[in-house]
Formats: sequence, C-alpha cells, structure tokens
Amino acid sequence: MAQVSMTVRMDSQLKQSFDRLCSEFGMSANTAMNIFANAVVITRSIPFQIKAPQEGYVDGLTAFYALRDEAKANGVQDMSLEEINEEIRKARAEKKK
Repeated sequence: MAQVSMTVRMDSQLKQSFDRLCSEFGMSANTAMNIFANAVVITRSIPFQIKAPQEGYVDGLTAFYALRDEAKANGVQDMSLEEINEEIRKARAEKKK
C-alpha cells in the first residue's frame, strides 16, 4: 500500500515528552501514531474515553475567582486566616444543629 505523509501540530513540550516516551517503548513517534490510527480504524472508535465535563461543572480556578468576587462584593475580601477559620467553625457548628 502506498505511504502518505501527514502533518500534526502540537505543543513543542508535548512533542518532546511524546518522543521520549515512544523511545522508552522502543518505537518512533511515527510508529506510535500509526498504531493509534490502526486502533481507531479497527475499533471504529477512539481507543480511550473522551467526554465533556458534567453539566454544571465548574473547575477550581473558576470557582475560586467567583468566590473572590463574591467576597469583594460583600466586603469580606480582607479577612484574616483566623477570621476565615472562625467562619468555618461557625458554619460547621450550625450544620450540626
């Protein structure tokens, strides 16, 4: 079967890590990509799960910024660690009731 060339763009650090790992496996990145392509064609699927975050999912950094904005809006952005811990203790005690 005739061979063709394919170009893939990726982050340079990812490429270096990928090349290094493939080398540890005793193969080239080209061989690894061919194995991946064959697996996709044979199984008619991606050989690992790809999924979107659950609806309503918020990553930690987004949640942090939202809480920071809320604290600023409520005038409590400058609380000390002791004050924050006291608020946590109060909330936990209230929850136990």
